[in-house]
Amino acid sequence: MTKVITEDFASLFLILLRTSIVLFMFPVFQSNNWPAPVKAGLSLVLAVFFFKTLRTSPGVLPDSGFGVGIMVVSELLVGLVLALTVRFFLAAIQLAGQLVGFQMGFGIVNVFDPVSGDQASVLGQFGYWTAVVLFLLLDGHHVFVRALAESFTRIPVGGMHLTPPLAEKLIRTAGDMFTIAVKLGAPAVAALLLTSAAFGIVARTVPQINILVVAFPLQILVGLVFFSLTLQVLLVFTRRYLVVWEGMLRTMSRLMGG
Repeated sequence: MTKVITEDFASLFLILLRTSIVLFMFPVFQSNNWPAPVKAGLSLVLAVFFFKTLRTSPGVLPDSGFGVGIMVVSELLVGLVLALTVRFFLAAIQLAGQLVGFQMGFGIVNVFDPVSGDQASVLGQFGYWTAVVLFLLLDGHHVFVRALAESFTRIPVGGMHLTPPLAEKLIRTAGDMFTIAVKLGAPAVAALLLTSAAFGIVARTVPQINILVVAFPLQILVGLVFFSLTLQVLLVFTRRYLVVWEGMLRTMSRLMGG
């Protein structure tokens, strides 16, 4: 009886280890606004939910403290890779907002980001949280939970492998972040550049006009109008990314499983 209890506890511990690390690194729950006991309780609930259907062999659990440390590092890398796939997309939205804000003259108007603890662009933060809300409304968290469940069958606990194809996939995904940012921010940036060019022509032809007084509020208006149109397109981008993201998570799990 004692052996059965020990084996069950070891299995639950292995599942909880990966679940908690992945959940704590997930962008939505990474914010300090979520109390640590809440995140820990949710990790435990998910671990218990996975316990019956995702039974992990307790023989994998090492006897030495060094072996347990290696396993923790391995599970940390699994959580980092899985979380980066969605963080890259949200960072692309944030980058697009920063590009538009810089062209509008909002380069010095920053707010405190409670997630990273740094200064962040106002438009970047607005776009980021809009993308997070759309991500949840489109059931992106369900996709992530399914991918987490499948990762136990594809990646043995403590058996994460760092392979060249995995590194290439991460680099390619990181490059796509800049592509998405440029696609989303290009209309607003182009409109602001044309507006600046128009004001330059006006300043040369009619020097009596105080162009700084007129240009700054009009640039803000043009930037906000085009950025609001960009947020409407964001729904289409998020829906398309979720379709690709589910397959991307499976590919990452397969590459990490060796």
